[in-house]
Amino acid sequence: MKLGFHLGYWGSGPIPGAQESVLEAERLGFDSVWSAEAYGSDAFTPLAWVGAATSRIKLGTNIVQMSARTPAATAMSALTMDHLSGGRFVLGLGASGPQVVEGWYGQPYPKPLARTREYVEIVRKVLAREEPVTIDGQFFQLPLKGGTGLGKPLKPTVHPLRADLPIYLAAEGPKNVALAAEICDGWLPLFFSPKSDGFYRAALEEGFARPGARRSGLDGFEVAASVPVIVHDDVEEAAGFIKPALALYIGGMGAKSVNFHHDVFARLGYADVADKVQELYLAGRKEEAVKAIPTSLVEDTSLIGPADKIREELAAWEETVVTTLLLRGDAGSLAKAAKALS
Repeated sequence: MKLGFHLGYWGSGPIPGAQESVLEAERLGFDSVWSAEAYGSDAFTPLAWVGAATSRIKLGTNIVQMSARTPAATAMSALTMDHLSGGRFVLGLGASGPQVVEGWYGQPYPKPLARTREYVEIVRKVLAREEPVTIDGQFFQLPLKGGTGLGKPLKPTVHPLRADLPIYLAAEGPKNVALAAEICDGWLPLFFSPKSDGFYRAALEEGFARPGARRSGLDGFEVAASVPVIVHDDVEEAAGFIKPALALYIGGMGAKSVNFHHDVFARLGYADVADKVQELYLAGRKEEAVKAIPTSLVEDTSLIGPADKIREELAAWEETVVTTLLLRGDAGSLAKAAKALS
């Protein structure tokens, strides 16, 4: 199983020591480094900045929000990043949720699966550069209909370094996971657990079995899962570092009626916990929401505790569809985690 480093997105400002951590990840032999965006820092710029100091490690976005850019603009950035990195770029895409899509980007959210399908189709057409890009879709039209009438089909001036640049899809629900298997080269799960492997394996197989799917099975398909790894003698204290982020995602990253992170934990068997965390968080009782998360939930989706415990639990992860564990932390914690996982 490969290791990756997930930078994430900025908080109130740049991530302290980001470049040092990326350089340490490359020195340790990590396969990839990933950036993210929400409604603050963007995903491409920090990745280009840290990527310029590296020579081997893959550079991926986890994720670029599709509503933030037109498909052609995203393809242009991907094409540019791939050239600048010498063919090390991986384009990770995601739909986000209605609060961000409609509240921040001012774009419609309905039918995200169909919209994703069109979006990826256009990105692939741009990267292939075989002919001027046209599409008469439900969500995207190139050239635009109803404009000046002067729109012209175009193809990028820049020749792609790799016309088959890999595209991964972030997904949590089974239909979106199946779509990732059908039209993409990899899947980016967020709160994965070995206990849910069978559920997601079935969703992936459904996508592989669809007519026209890019692959017929898991061979060559990447699954890069964000997994907190904390080497610590005290399991409870280690879980305490993770619980605030879980409370945020389960309780506050989405509306009460539409929160995909909440649904992940409900499917994992923590429906009552997820409901309680959401109720407390949305009521402004964030500390209580954190305390409502049992350590068992953290252990199901993370690798925490003494190194021997982590190595023992890693065996279950190695039996899953996951091909890469994406870790977070500073340079020191990355080295410690890598040693425990070796």
